[in-house]
Amino acid sequence: MSSKGKKLASAVGGAVKKVDHSRPLRTYIPAGKAVAGPPLGPQLGQRGVNIAAFVKEFNERTKDYKESVPIPCKISLKADRSFDLVMNAPPLSYFLKQAAGIQRGSMLPSKEVAGMITLKHVYEIAKIKSQDPSLSILPLEKICQDVIDSARTIGIKVVKNLDAEEYREFLEQRKIVVEAQLQELKEKKEAKMLRTG
Repeated sequence: MSSKGKKLASAVGGAVKKVDHSRPLRTYIPAGKAVAGPPLGPQLGQRGVNIAAFVKEFNERTKDYKESVPIPCKISLKADRSFDLVMNAPPLSYFLKQAAGIQRGSMLPSKEVAGMITLKHVYEIAKIKSQDPSLSILPLEKICQDVIDSARTIGIKVVKNLDAEEYREFLEQRKIVVEAQLQELKEKKEAKMLRTG
């Protein structure tokens, strides 16, 4: 580099800001349950985030949520060690399972139905998700289709109408199936541990 180029670079050097190329941290945090301990604390600490300030802000902003609802967060670090916290509505799977009244989706989504929801549920979930910054530019129809697609992947069937009594009976029968599946998984896990032990 010529001496003229060096002088220009040193003159401009003071005006150039340090650019932070670190990627934002994307994680799910239970509403009202942010703590400085693992797993969140170490993740924030590695990025230089003031953990106490983050925990206080997050818990304050989620105080109106039902406790332990998973909140998708995007945490971006600024050069002065402050942070930007972008929170979205809970994930579609959470809303779908709540609407269907189930704890877990289907192990074989294309072969068995884990629960059912109505088109009204789809519309209400889409309205809530449309407030997310990343989805705010999409038309409500597209978000409704995403809700239906997500329901299908967890084994939730979308129907026009749902009879409460019939659905209660369905859920009772489904509970027996889920318990049998969990027992089968437990047995497979124990058998695998015996083979490796």
